[in-house]
Amino acid sequence: MLINANKPERWKSDIARSVDFYNDWFMRFAPKAYRDTRVETTKQVVSALEWTANLTNIQPAVLHQNPTVLPILRMATAPPIARDRLIGLAGVSPNLVKSIEVNHRIPPRLDAEKVDAELHKIGQIITKLADTDIFPWLETDKSPSEMEVYRAATIVADRLCGAITDPIIRNAQEQRQLASIRQWLEQRGYTFLKSGSGLRFNEMKSGTFLFRLNVPVHQEGRTKQLNIPIDTVVMPLQSVPGDFPLLLEAKSAGDFTNTNKRRKEEATKVAQLRSNYGDKVHFVLFLCGYFDSGYLGYEAAEGIDWVWEHRIDDLAEFGL
Repeated sequence: MLINANKPERWKSDIARSVDFYNDWFMRFAPKAYRDTRVETTKQVVSALEWTANLTNIQPAVLHQNPTVLPILRMATAPPIARDRLIGLAGVSPNLVKSIEVNHRIPPRLDAEKVDAELHKIGQIITKLADTDIFPWLETDKSPSEMEVYRAATIVADRLCGAITDPIIRNAQEQRQLASIRQWLEQRGYTFLKSGSGLRFNEMKSGTFLFRLNVPVHQEGRTKQLNIPIDTVVMPLQSVPGDFPLLLEAKSAGDFTNTNKRRKEEATKVAQLRSNYGDKVHFVLFLCGYFDSGYLGYEAAEGIDWVWEHRIDDLAEFGL
């Protein structure tokens, strides 16, 4: 049974209310989320400066021992350089740089001498492009004061946070959405299960829910199992053994552009789930923010329903 997907006459008013809901949250809480992240990032930059002797020692051994400094070093240059720009300027292996930045480690199978040579090139580029307006001691023989180091660290932290502002806000919004779902469910007698227990979705007892659970699917023509991550999985209070839980996907957006780029993600996920579990799949979006009629129409055409966060009580209509 569809609750909102089959009622286009109220989409326009819901879109307006959802945008207002998101904007109100953003104005009240996004600055704090950004500031909190900046404080933690500043601490990381201070550590990176300690490890590199305030950018005077960017040798292979330092990068070997502290690979997490590389994204920080990229933001310490003038101008700050993107990952691919560093790869091009230094003429080094993309796999090496991506492994360092994504996996925080040097690929163990690479030849040690070649790795040292490439890390040396990276160090040379960072040293050559280091922003001396932020790190003035690099042009003198004087050691920086504690205040100078801290000031430089805050500037680099601002650059790092500026580069990842959207993920910072998106993570804070997701945490808030999940907290709203949890509060709503617990007020109605549901029990929260901690993740990491190894519990499968078809082993859940009635009246329980958990966050970020993988639902396994098998793709045609492939032998390897694929796990579909679900934000919230709820087994209704009135369920009986063998029932399929409700799958809730929390989605938020701060503008209309990105939602239309991402709308196929849910359709693909649902298609994979239905190909394995058929009509038993109950997949619902939990929306907050900028989702226009184009996005809603696309999801409705795929048989996907949703609940607006500003009208969270609609969850009850899905049997919760």
